[in-house]
Amino acid sequence: MRIYLDFNASTPIAPEVAEAMRPFLTDHYGNPSSPHWAGKPAKDAVEHARAQVAGLLGCSPQEIVFTSGGTESNNHAIKGVFLANRQRGSHIITTQVEHPAVLQPCRFLERLGAKVTYVGVDGFGQVDPDDVRKAITPETILISVMHANNEVGTVQPIPEIARIARECGVTFHTDAAQSVGKISVHVDELGVDLLSVAGHKVYAPKGVGALYIREGAKIEALMHGAGHEGGRRAGTENVLLDVGLGAACELARQHIGMPNVLRLRDRFWELLQERFGERAVLNGHPTVRLPNTLNVSFRGRIGSDVLGALDGVAASTGSACHEGAMEMSPVLRAMGLPPQVGLGAVRLSLGRTTTEAEIEEVAGRLASLAGF
Repeated sequence: MRIYLDFNASTPIAPEVAEAMRPFLTDHYGNPSSPHWAGKPAKDAVEHARAQVAGLLGCSPQEIVFTSGGTESNNHAIKGVFLANRQRGSHIITTQVEHPAVLQPCRFLERLGAKVTYVGVDGFGQVDPDDVRKAITPETILISVMHANNEVGTVQPIPEIARIARECGVTFHTDAAQSVGKISVHVDELGVDLLSVAGHKVYAPKGVGALYIREGAKIEALMHGAGHEGGRRAGTENVLLDVGLGAACELARQHIGMPNVLRLRDRFWELLQERFGERAVLNGHPTVRLPNTLNVSFRGRIGSDVLGALDGVAASTGSACHEGAMEMSPVLRAMGLPPQVGLGAVRLSLGRTTTEAEIEEVAGRLASLAGF
């Protein structure tokens, strides 16, 4: 029985999304920049998709830039602000639990003279807004804090951090790859200036994303060329994938909060508690986390061994073998988990198609493993 519990890694393309994309595989082949009859349907489709993404985020379509995914969106936000504001300063604040698509651009910019502060988190993986405030200096030009963590699902206090950034005149970016389509990502409620979207986390295809850029935000283009996307991202638009992202964002508006998935996630945790008691440890915030994410450590076990024994179950672990030794993920390490707990972490991320039979099957198979 093949069971997919890795929706935080990637989602299947929703049937409605595939249907919206189909005409752009066969019929509409014109270049959106071409002013003739073949280009107009493509141009209209891109702009319709832009409006659909904007509708989910609660912003103007003109504030949406299509990208190749969450990694490009994060790179554009971080590098773009740095390059456009170097005369003001070179200090960036981020956290120790960010995705590599944020951490690696920051480390790259350190080689170019940026000063980066990596703020810590508590045992739930949550940032204290006051720690961000204390890290701000007159040289600070950017704060980047993810909306929700990809491993443990903890949701960060983005509105509180945004108020601090606004008071200090600092541009604020959030990587919302994991939260889009699961919880509200209304940009005015969050108070952010920049927000990253990844298509394949929201039932759209891989290879497409978006970056929200608040009107007036000072940011350099990442891609230079013929001036597409309002001069902010050069390159002929990927009409097919843009249409897919737009349709996925339109569909996502029906699923905010994911009540059925939340019910299944909580039932899953109940089943694990019944079978393992204190041998199972919940990682991340108990309530302020994504409705689909269950990160559990099995004390004294290795997460990859646990998953390896669950043939046909697709999920992720919180540890990896490095130079012959098992190491916890940087996120769990930053949270202060002891090795006997952190090395046994397994991320079970549910989706719209997850069933109760599936979670009962996995819980039962876990309980039957040797040594459990």
